[in-house]
Amino acid sequence: MKPTVVIYGSSTGTCQAIAEKIAKKLGVEAVDVTDLTADIVNNNDNLILGTSTWGSGDMQDDWYEGVEVLKGAGLSGKTVALFGCGDCESYGDTFCSGMSELYQAVEGANIIGAVSTDGYTFDDSDAVVDGKFVGLALDDLNEEDKTDERIDAWINDIKGSL
Repeated sequence: MKPTVVIYGSSTGTCQAIAEKIAKKLGVEAVDVTDLTADIVNNNDNLILGTSTWGSGDMQDDWYEGVEVLKGAGLSGKTVALFGCGDCESYGDTFCSGMSELYQAVEGANIIGAVSTDGYTFDDSDAVVDGKFVGLALDDLNEEDKTDERIDAWINDIKGSL
């Protein structure tokens, strides 16, 4: 596997815990987006980016500055996988939509890890493109029993491209 880092934005700790779980399974470091630098981006060929969804489908607040760091460092030649945390019951109309903002921000990179919406319960999500989530969508609040299985399947799917 080429140099890889997991970068997350988390307000309540849920997305951080998921990021750390993914990083541990891959044997890589997890970095809070508030600590993101151009050097971290430049020193890694693969970026796994995670955000929670807030408000009316926005990515986690710290990501707005993080996106500027990503763009400033440049994503040409980088492979990017996305994951998002959401609440399919209380916010089923914007479930994991924060991922869509990250997806748009990393345009030009090699984006991997789209996930079928099969087996998910939600009303709408901006993170669905051509019938698939642009990355791994997780609801660790209402569907905690599916989190580990979904992470394992996703890692299995993307690992060959990292």
